[in-house]
Amino acid sequence: MMIGIIEDDRLLNQALNQYLTDNGYSTVSVHCKKEALDISVEDMDLFVIDIGLPDGNGISLYRELTSERRIPAIFLTARDEEKDMIEAFESGADDYVVKPFSMRVLLKRIEAVLKRHKEGSMLTCGDITLYPEKKKVFSGNEEIILTAKEYHLLTLFMENQGQVLTKENILDRIWGLDGAFIEENTVSVTISRLKKKLGGDRSHIKNVFGLGYRMGE
Repeated sequence: MMIGIIEDDRLLNQALNQYLTDNGYSTVSVHCKKEALDISVEDMDLFVIDIGLPDGNGISLYRELTSERRIPAIFLTARDEEKDMIEAFESGADDYVVKPFSMRVLLKRIEAVLKRHKEGSMLTCGDITLYPEKKKVFSGNEEIILTAKEYHLLTLFMENQGQVLTKENILDRIWGLDGAFIEENTVSVTISRLKKKLGGDRSHIKNVFGLGYRMGE
């Protein structure tokens, strides 16, 4: 699990980073809004965000970081004010911790948030539903059996709905280093098979001429 730490207090940032890595998490640690905007959000499973950053508000930053993909978050603040709590929760916060706090308590809150999202997560597009944790895909009420590559490809499309994905994007994300050695039409063939299994036009996957592919209603 990857946790993004956005905290301007360098000692607290370092302590959070150390404690979370000691407890088995991977972390990305930054100290301000400017640095946070360079984070690769695709890799994040949860954010721990200080509301009071030196170059911006942590709540508005969270909205910006998660404009295209929902990522759970726990906000940190030195102020126990109702309006801050309400604004944080209205922005999609999963929890809210007032400084100073116990690292053990924060860890338990992180575990609880991740568990809730793990149990309830799903991706949808039209009548297609994908359950990441169960590794199951349904078209309406019918379960669709996919190969590993087809499943990962569908996940990529559903996590990036409305965006054009080039063949190069897909090769890099789905085949990785092996992408340099596969035949040129492999992406097209795999997508055609995936679309057929999902019901052709009902797959919502379309060819964008000269650019790549896009999924969306």
